[in-house]
Amino acid sequence: MPAYDFRCNECGEEFSQFYKSISAYANATTTCPNCESTDLARVIDKVNVGGGGHDYTKMGVDEMLGVFEAGDSKEVGKMFNQIGGTNPALGAQYHETTRRLMDGESMDTVEKDLQSRQAKKDTPKTPSPKAKD
Repeated sequence: MPAYDFRCNECGEEFSQFYKSISAYANATTTCPNCESTDLARVIDKVNVGGGGHDYTKMGVDEMLGVFEAGDSKEVGKMFNQIGGTNPALGAQYHETTRRLMDGESMDTVEKDLQSRQAKKDTPKTPSPKAKD
């Protein structure tokens, strides 16, 4: 449902008006809920602009490598997400890495953390000495 923000030029009241469709907005006569004036100005608080985005699934190896070398962790995360999506076969570590990169965590930090975890897994545990009776 489209929402439009207005400011009344008579009393200064700011308000939002919701319409069932864009055509309903186009055919409506909006009035101020405070003073019922029709002398209104549209207020635009936020504008979402859709970016072109990348289709990483159509990139070649060299282009993907370029994404890595550019060093933008969010873009790398987006690439991982677009290529791997929610495929459970990729494992929890892949999905955690993807999320962390998309959140903007640096690639170096994520890599060091993953290496540290792997080193802990690879380190054999020494059995603790048994207590003597």
